[in-house]
Amino acid sequence: MTAPRPHRLRPGQILSHLVLLVLGFLFLFPFYVMVLTSLRSPAELFTPTFRWLPAQFVGLQYYIQALTEVPTLTFLKNGAIIAGGILIVQVLTAIPCAYALAKFEFRGRDTLFAVVLFSLTVPIQAPALPLYLGLNAIGALDTYFAAMAPFFLSVFAIFLFRQTFRSFPDEIIQAARIDGMSEWGILWTIVVPGSFPAIAAFAVFSVTTHWNDLYWPLIVLRSNDLMTPPLGLAYFADSESGANYGALMATSVLLSAPLLVGFLLAQRQFIRGITMTGVK
Repeated sequence: MTAPRPHRLRPGQILSHLVLLVLGFLFLFPFYVMVLTSLRSPAELFTPTFRWLPAQFVGLQYYIQALTEVPTLTFLKNGAIIAGGILIVQVLTAIPCAYALAKFEFRGRDTLFAVVLFSLTVPIQAPALPLYLGLNAIGALDTYFAAMAPFFLSVFAIFLFRQTFRSFPDEIIQAARIDGMSEWGILWTIVVPGSFPAIAAFAVFSVTTHWNDLYWPLIVLRSNDLMTPPLGLAYFADSESGANYGALMATSVLLSAPLLVGFLLAQRQFIRGITMTGVK
């Protein structure tokens, strides 16, 4: 019995790995600098030479400042409420729309899908003024609802789920119909569980986008108790004395940590969900 030959990487594979390593370093380097800045003394911030490790660790001081001098936990709570609320409504509204576009035959279906594709090109800045005036007219400014309402219907989610539902076997759906199941029952008990990776992938996109959103909360939120994580970072910016970079970076680490943990937990489903949308 001969021993198996060791696997050797071909030159093309070695080059691909090197390119991925370089790109990974470029993407991760800003996060490394953020963590590094939150651990070293102010005297090291503007030195002409870059050090990979701080000469003096003072990070605990900055993290204490981030947790005591500003309501960082309130920012985290607001970010979770707004991003989570948006995600729940987006999923509940997009799934039925996508299922109808993927599995039902009706007049105007292609036109509706074309409208969905066109809507993907419209940025939030375009309808911002009418939305602001409408929310102001009903007295909804400076509320969680104002921060969430413009994003309740996600055309990107409709497009993503529609592509996923198209690859779901029609035979299973027809068999469920013959057994007497309603369309709602088929959708929520058969199709949705089978499409969970795509839903998880969209959840990563949605939560990341609205957790980091600065533009819309800056317009509609005024109370400190409702500020989201990006708005909270402004606490350490002072036009007279300058920003406290150590505390600012420490706060950034704390506010970025939930997203990092969430992505690490969902990365397998995220990759599966992205690949599923390319089938059929």
